[in-house]
Amino acid sequence: MASTSSNPKDETETNLAKKITARSPMFITKEALDSILTHQRLSEHFQSSLPIVFHTIFSPMRQSHAVQPHSSLLLMPSWSSSPSLPYIGVKLVIHFPQNSAINLPAIHASYSLFSSTTGQTLASMDGTTLTLYRTSCISGLAAKYLARPDSRVMVMVGAGALGPHLIKAHLAARPSVNKVIIWNRTEERAQKLADEMRKNAGLDGVCFESSANLDDAIPEADIVSCATNSEVPLVKGDKLKAGAYLNLVGSFKHSMRECDDMAIKRGRVFVDGEEALEEAGELVGALERGVIEKRDILGNLVDLIKGEVVGRRNGDEITVFKSVGSAVFDLVAAQFAYETTI
Repeated sequence: MASTSSNPKDETETNLAKKITARSPMFITKEALDSILTHQRLSEHFQSSLPIVFHTIFSPMRQSHAVQPHSSLLLMPSWSSSPSLPYIGVKLVIHFPQNSAINLPAIHASYSLFSSTTGQTLASMDGTTLTLYRTSCISGLAAKYLARPDSRVMVMVGAGALGPHLIKAHLAARPSVNKVIIWNRTEERAQKLADEMRKNAGLDGVCFESSANLDDAIPEADIVSCATNSEVPLVKGDKLKAGAYLNLVGSFKHSMRECDDMAIKRGRVFVDGEEALEEAGELVGALERGVIEKRDILGNLVDLIKGEVVGRRNGDEITVFKSVGSAVFDLVAAQFAYETTI
């Protein structure tokens, strides 16, 4: 008699396809994303999903168009050939840096998700919020492999929209952290973020404070996370203590640098993807100046998750993780948000 047993994985994928084709397109608001996503859950989704789907996702180089002398439109498409990730996604990002003068965010984004089986429009969602969670959770996940397990002090460099997300993602990855020092060029913004974080439910055991002097704060830090648009190095490598983990998020152009060459030279360097070698000012500059060679970039996040490269080896070495963002991670984050919603 022929076997009637079925593969549970095939059944799951079939059920997912039925749910997708039966639904009308939806819009997932910022408020809905905030209720769906937590930094812990999204980090866990990345950790379990990326090793399976990373090499099935196609992501052409992002397109950037100048729509005004100082403003731009970015298009970031991606799609997967995996039955477990039956989606096509496109993120549209509008960058208007002059908006700060009228008290508006500099970046606005929208994410559109389609079925890769039928081409149906499945969802549109707030791309700005999705990006904040995606970016911070990638950094937090990297900390699981690169930060000391007994980390106690975190320094957050930058008090913009990413600041609270990066803090929460790192606290989820390293719950041993009990003190967060926030620095910003405008000291009042650092103080304001520290006040806001003190009011966050679930963070009662963590002390939040601001610092007016970054050079004084850095030597205390087990974890340093940077999210700025700086074109002048902020973190000095000779200030990093033994065993520190340096997370660099802000730069995405050759002119941008959040740390100096010494920080890159002292650290064991990892990246979110190959794009970082082409876009990140810290790495492009260090490679051009001969501070490091390409072989000194030891691996990417998926390599770390799969154990194909060794992350932190001991308590004394300095580790560095540079991310520039990728449509690959956007698609996996959008998958989680959409499938959680339906």
